[in-house]
Amino acid sequence: MPARRRTNSNSESVDNYLKAILSLGGPDEARVTSTALADRLEVAPASITNMLQKLAAAAEPLVEYERHRGVKLSAAGKRRALEVVRHHRLIETFLYKILDYPIEEVHAEAERLEHFISERFEERIAAKLGHPKIDPHGHFIPTLEGEMPPRESIPLTGVVKGGTYVVDSVDDRDAGTLRLLEANGIKAGAKLRVEPRTEVAGYSVSVGRAAKPFDISHEVAGDIRIIPFER
Repeated sequence: MPARRRTNSNSESVDNYLKAILSLGGPDEARVTSTALADRLEVAPASITNMLQKLAAAAEPLVEYERHRGVKLSAAGKRRALEVVRHHRLIETFLYKILDYPIEEVHAEAERLEHFISERFEERIAAKLGHPKIDPHGHFIPTLEGEMPPRESIPLTGVVKGGTYVVDSVDDRDAGTLRLLEANGIKAGAKLRVEPRTEVAGYSVSVGRAAKPFDISHEVAGDIRIIPFER
């Protein structure tokens, strides 16, 4: 593994750009538009362009950027992004399992800490947790070698006819949504019954056999990824 870099506010910003590109590009590592990146990071488009140009022109380029064609990570950029994602998800798991943080608080705390932990601290956290493969939200934790299995789940919004599924993961970026899902038992590993859609506005779901169905919005459904339940 490359030597741990010193962290400052500029490298924090770089890390956030790289993570956003990794997430928005998806498993196919598709090019990401400046507009999508501006929306994700809540940054002005002009600032996005300036940063991408700097990252592409670095001695070891972290992105491949072409104006009007979008951006993708270089090999070095992907390696660095996965390192930060590993920090983030290990910290989330530590906070949740060891320090008993509420599920809706771990993401924001990990966002603050992920840039600063040392290699030794990372190793100690991983060992303490038994080298976990997934975080509390159901997301894969990248390995030390920067490897992460591809997602095989689909968003709940991809379901039309209903059926029984298992929650694979939930998006961790919105604390309010996480509180709502946690309160209704929707978390990684939960068995979810999805009723046939009757309204374009949302979905009717239930958790477990005895639970009564309740409605969730299309927006919230987009934060839930599921896999078919196999009997």
